[in-house]
Amino acid sequence: MTFPLRIALIGAGHMGRQHYQHLLQVPAARLCAVADPGPGAAEFAAECGVPHFTEHRRMLDVAQPQAVIVANPNNLHVATALDCLAAGVPVLLEKPVGVHLDEVRELVAASRGSGVPVLVGHHRRHNPLIARAREVLAEGALGRLVNVTALWQLQKPESYFDVPWRREPGAGFLFTNLVHDLDLLRYLCGEVVQVQAFTSNTVRGLPNEDSAAILLQFENGALGSLTGSDGVAAPWSWELDSGESPVYPRQYDQPCYLLAGTQGALSIPQLQRWHYAEPGAGWHQPLLRGSETFTPGEALRLQLEHFVRVARGEEQPLTDAADGGRTLALIEAVREAAASGRACAPSRIV
Repeated sequence: MTFPLRIALIGAGHMGRQHYQHLLQVPAARLCAVADPGPGAAEFAAECGVPHFTEHRRMLDVAQPQAVIVANPNNLHVATALDCLAAGVPVLLEKPVGVHLDEVRELVAASRGSGVPVLVGHHRRHNPLIARAREVLAEGALGRLVNVTALWQLQKPESYFDVPWRREPGAGFLFTNLVHDLDLLRYLCGEVVQVQAFTSNTVRGLPNEDSAAILLQFENGALGSLTGSDGVAAPWSWELDSGESPVYPRQYDQPCYLLAGTQGALSIPQLQRWHYAEPGAGWHQPLLRGSETFTPGEALRLQLEHFVRVARGEEQPLTDAADGGRTLALIEAVREAAASGRACAPSRIV
């Protein structure tokens, strides 16, 4: 008989509590402890019926979990994960993997050296519609990928910026939002070798950006663009189009990613595929349209089920620390390109 995996939660904020709700739906795992020094954490742990710790190292010693979900502030991600690896405990680490590339390299080395796995929580990769889109590309249904168009355009309410840190330098939507889209573009289309970018803060005048235009050159030769803003009344974004989270009103008919190849094109999240009836046809011939099918599923729950198998040594992480580091390196290249006005290549994370 296999007993549920005993998982501790480090960080009882918004994401930590989301993870707990999904833990309740996964019979193969159960919460065994909560570590968080903040107000409300002890009460949350009591509601969950598990011990509360103000310090995660003591929790690792006393509760001795078999796995840990790290969902504390971004700047604490790597240090906390390193403590878990030192204790021999597999980690599901919320994204971003870290805030500096040097610390991420340290985490990669620690995970490889110890043999203790790290799964970085880029949960959208676990969405079945993304899995099907990746299969379509791998099957060659689009031919050679040529153009990629990505959109992240919506309007955050002014109340969103009542939280002080969201008005401070470094808290722009590039790092908090577009990191997800850039990660998915890497996952679907391959590594990016060069970027150019412009950013602007003219909508709100805050110290961080509210608009961005990014050009991407992929290793396979495809060219792409990602255009985004959190200050426009528009329906084109993963949040509004995919239906992944019920807190956002869904725009069923609007795409956020358009992938075009020599033999066809694909819109996401609708998974509508366009192609000609005969090879060699061109713009005077009608395009045929069909829809790819998939079985829907909750990405965070599927990620958690995958993490249980990773912690038990049954699977390798879909997104390990090095992979998460490559997305961080891409974000850093975009920021450098926007600041310098020149094309930049992401740093290598191997």
